[in-house]
Amino acid sequence: MAIAKAERLMNLALCLLGTRRPLSKRELRGSIEAYMEATGEDAFNRMFERDKDDLRELGLVIETVENLDAETGYLARRDSNRLPAITLDAEEAAALGLAARVWQQARLAGAASGALQKLRAAGMPEAEDSYDTHSALEPRIPVHEAAFEPLMLACRDRRPVVFDYRKANAARPETRHVEPWTLECWRGHWYLAGWDRDRAAERVFRLSRITGKVRSRAGAFTAPVPDVVTVRETVESWAGETATRSARIRLRAGCGYPLRSRAQSVSVGADGWDELEIPYGHGLDAWLVEFGPDVVVLEPADLRADVVERLRAVAKG
Repeated sequence: MAIAKAERLMNLALCLLGTRRPLSKRELRGSIEAYMEATGEDAFNRMFERDKDDLRELGLVIETVENLDAETGYLARRDSNRLPAITLDAEEAAALGLAARVWQQARLAGAASGALQKLRAAGMPEAEDSYDTHSALEPRIPVHEAAFEPLMLACRDRRPVVFDYRKANAARPETRHVEPWTLECWRGHWYLAGWDRDRAAERVFRLSRITGKVRSRAGAFTAPVPDVVTVRETVESWAGETATRSARIRLRAGCGYPLRSRAQSVSVGADGWDELEIPYGHGLDAWLVEFGPDVVVLEPADLRADVVERLRAVAKG
């Protein structure tokens, strides 16, 4: 239904923008297939009035004109609906260039490069970029997961998906039926937020734990999409970013720099192991497991038990 309405709005907008004289409702009904298929004049009038209001809310300037026969006509003049010329100063141009370069390893690299070329052809200044090819540091958003592209398209088109997902403490993946909302990158990892149909609840999935192909499914979403999806806040709470407790761990020297960056205190040991105090919250056990034999949990005991259980599950799988 959403696709049909979008197509109808697009056809109406093209008719109004492409005419040199006002078109009556009768002429518009004879030009747009969806209007031809409307059952009855009242149904067409209601549909047309809603579509006209929707286009105006989207910013299209539609004029209403009466001709000599007192018949009402509609048109959208191109000069009234033309966007102003894009003007960017050097700092804005540099910000756009930096944003495009961030995506150069990802699926959006071609779109970002093409957009920059069009802006430069339209007169965007060639700003001096401190992140040029000679810089030692270059910001990037890596996308290595095969699930990224199909999930990005599913989020855009509001299509349900099915995929196999392996939790950190599970030996085998499980099939998940999800209504995808949005993707977000956090600490170098991509996460998907959506509605898990099997659990009837919001869930966040790490893309690197999706196994096999992402399959699209027909049909509409069964749960409303929230206006603001707090992917980062959810992942942060799972990773202990909002923790009120602390944990003590031993970390092999020269390893675990993400853990060191969050440590509240670090005691350097003489045996090749350092002792760290880090924030402890829900999901910290799953994160510590990723560092394998380079981490040993000292306390609390429940965190140590959770890490051991996860490592045993991985060993069995």
